[in-house]
Amino acid sequence: MRSGDTAGLCGFLVIDKPAGLTSHGCVAAARRAYGLRRVGHGGTLDPAVTGVLPLALGPATRLLPYLHGNKAYRGVVQLGLRSSSDDLEGEVLERCALPAIDSKAIEAALEQFRGLIQQIPPQVSAVHVEGERAYARARRGEVVELAARPVTIERLELLGWEPGSGRLELAVRCSAGTYIRSLARDLGDSLGCGGALASLRRSEALGFDLSTAVSLERLGEVPPPPLLDPLAALGHLARHQLSAAELLDWRCGRRIQGASTGDAPDDGAAPEATAAISVVTPEGQLAGIARRSPCGALQPRLVFDAAG
Repeated sequence: MRSGDTAGLCGFLVIDKPAGLTSHGCVAAARRAYGLRRVGHGGTLDPAVTGVLPLALGPATRLLPYLHGNKAYRGVVQLGLRSSSDDLEGEVLERCALPAIDSKAIEAALEQFRGLIQQIPPQVSAVHVEGERAYARARRGEVVELAARPVTIERLELLGWEPGSGRLELAVRCSAGTYIRSLARDLGDSLGCGGALASLRRSEALGFDLSTAVSLERLGEVPPPPLLDPLAALGHLARHQLSAAELLDWRCGRRIQGASTGDAPDDGAAPEATAAISVVTPEGQLAGIARRSPCGALQPRLVFDAAG
């Protein structure tokens, strides 16, 4: 950080991202605040979206593929229009009269979006189409055929409905890769009037929530906020604590034979983490990530503080 040694700095910082700033802008602010080049974010937020943006600093960037993948949001959907981006930031393509609907009709429409569904990403998205991002083609006025993808919506709750304005508020918990803009579009289509996302706030991502988030302004403090222990993000993984005898073998990248682990507390992890095991030192500090080999040994996949 600005007034100290950054050697060995490793951990997570959760930003409560404000509207109007890109995720890359938050990364740049963290780099300046901590005097560290190696900073990555977990899950891009559109500039208009606020809320939880986890940042990994130092070697913690290597842990991002192993984090819990599910996310949670609160969003407002505007019924009665369709837009080029499936939110109110894009060009309005069509306005439709609102049908006579009530909360029961909305609840019935929501039911089809719960669980495992097929979802088509927005035209303005980061999906690759023939080697190019879809949003780049959309900016040139192209309309591309995007394939539907499987996503899981674990929770979809109607929080409020305003018939006068045609706005409804939703709480959503979903798998990685789910587009809330697509959900708003498809919900509006199912109600026969079109819909677009009016506002969105992310409340959970990668195992972090708003309770651990700090404002962007706090990065201007000296010193900046302390980082979260990397182990705080790995609670969904099984864990093995090294003995003193095993520690040297681990730091040298050798297999740990006959190691036992606790069960993973829950599921919902990213695919890369489904068989991963967090490995800690005898003192309880993160030593790295392992996988169980066919013979039962722990095979190092990611070693912190490697010997040599």
